[in-house]
Amino acid sequence: MSVGFLMLCHTALDRAAQVARHWAERGCPVVIHLDRRVAARRHARLATVLADLGNIRFCERHACEWGTWGVVGATLSAATVLLRDFPNVRHVYLASGACLPLRPVAELQAYLEARPQTDFIESVTTEDVGWAVGGLDLERFTLHFPFSWRRNRRLFDRYVTLQRRLGLRRRIPEGLEPHLGSQWWCLTRRTLEAILQDPQRPVLDRYFRKVWIPDECYFQTLVRRHSRQVDSRSLTLAKFDFQGKPHIFYDDHLQLLRRSDCFVARKIWPQAGKLYRSFLRDDAADAARAEPNPGKIDRLFSKAVERRTKGRAGLYMQSRHPNPGWENGRTAAAYSVFEGFAELFENFAPWLGKVAGTRVHGHLFAPDRVQFAGGEPVYDGGLSSSAALRDYNPQAFLTSLIWNTRGERQCFQFGPGDRQEIARFFAADPNAQVSVISGAWAVPLFRSRRPVAEIRKQAAWLQKVESGHLTMLGASWVKARVRVWRLAEFIESPMEPLQTLMDEISPRALRRLTEAPRLVDLTGFDQFLHSLRNEGMKPVLIGDYPARGEAAIARRRQPLLAGGS
Repeated sequence: MSVGFLMLCHTALDRAAQVARHWAERGCPVVIHLDRRVAARRHARLATVLADLGNIRFCERHACEWGTWGVVGATLSAATVLLRDFPNVRHVYLASGACLPLRPVAELQAYLEARPQTDFIESVTTEDVGWAVGGLDLERFTLHFPFSWRRNRRLFDRYVTLQRRLGLRRRIPEGLEPHLGSQWWCLTRRTLEAILQDPQRPVLDRYFRKVWIPDECYFQTLVRRHSRQVDSRSLTLAKFDFQGKPHIFYDDHLQLLRRSDCFVARKIWPQAGKLYRSFLRDDAADAARAEPNPGKIDRLFSKAVERRTKGRAGLYMQSRHPNPGWENGRTAAAYSVFEGFAELFENFAPWLGKVAGTRVHGHLFAPDRVQFAGGEPVYDGGLSSSAALRDYNPQAFLTSLIWNTRGERQCFQFGPGDRQEIARFFAADPNAQVSVISGAWAVPLFRSRRPVAEIRKQAAWLQKVESGHLTMLGASWVKARVRVWRLAEFIESPMEPLQTLMDEISPRALRRLTEAPRLVDLTGFDQFLHSLRNEGMKPVLIGDYPARGEAAIARRRQPLLAGGS
């Protein structure tokens, strides 16, 4: 008994010739179909390379555009030649020019000899299909598809929508139950001849010419009419990603392909020389092989799909970057945003870094430059302190910072004077801890000792920006952990909120704060606020800041101890 091969080729003809020679030299007839769009000189060169092999034929050429009848027409033409010229063939194996045999021909022949009446073809009803991409299962049999999906996708989609709205339907031929499955099959001579000689074939061919992707349903449907025994699976290892595109196998997939125990695999990268050298030899199967079972490696492909679509938290990859919402977590680790603390406390950043054991930056989104911790011009991951580079993509800047400093919590200052574009990003990030002392922007203005009339407009602008920022932080879509204190209420008892923040930053430390950072000198701040009001600018975000005597202000500048102020 013999098995014959049909090869559908259009690219990498040198590799296709190599595989065809491998099969032909081991007694397996091969019929090659070369896409009609391939130049005649390339066809002639391929024929010349294989001219010394008497069991290789070429068939009528068809233009094989994906999703159209050409692929089925090519298969039918090749099958007709194979069955006509090689009467000893008992099984016919459909492959492509990008296929590669994984097991010796003798093993395949023995396997088929033991199953002389079995047709190996994936063939399931449309109700059972869960892998079709594009939303067309049964509809591919009932709608019209006059437009190419690849060349005129917009017209294709619009015409499908129009047919759905108008309720247009094609009639499925009587007695035909549509089935779908992989294009790559191995059929018995009896079944394939019955399909080719079916009295209704002219009617069936006319019908399937207008079906979308007929190569996935023509033989899969008709084999149910003529086969004595169907094993609904393919002997070819062919894996597809979540978009329906075939996985390509490279040299580093060598062990993976061996584990599958399949007879043939597609799609092989033409430059994968190691794969071709390893499998195109007779001693490729020293050990006994098990039943072909591509499911053995499904777990690895599932992980690959998950890694591509979901990825690692906070890592933006090329495969997901252009698609908003595909990220698996906006950032890679927890971080803290402090708004108003550096303005209210002296040397807040060094104190926080010492107490919490974190890396504390200044205003990373300051207009003039990035204020990295320690004043560094370049930080982890090659991040520059240039404001222009940062502002080109603020989100990428922040996610890169968090990704490249994994294992060390990052903290940075933020305020109404900073670039505000990043605020919506960290507000929607569950990893962000945002702590705000509203109105603290007034403290640097007060300490500048500039005339109130001169800074009134700046104060009004800062308050307007912060007001909008606080409104955004209160939105329902915010995922960050947000805490807001008005300046007036915060300075009444700073220890409690500071302790809460430290517990969140270092939950395992369980350390009680014994001393808080020193408040800046606020002597005369109440008079400053009163002057702002007189100038027509009401500082509403500061809260009810009471008038204080000099003694009270001086007392506030002392170190704040736990259990009292």
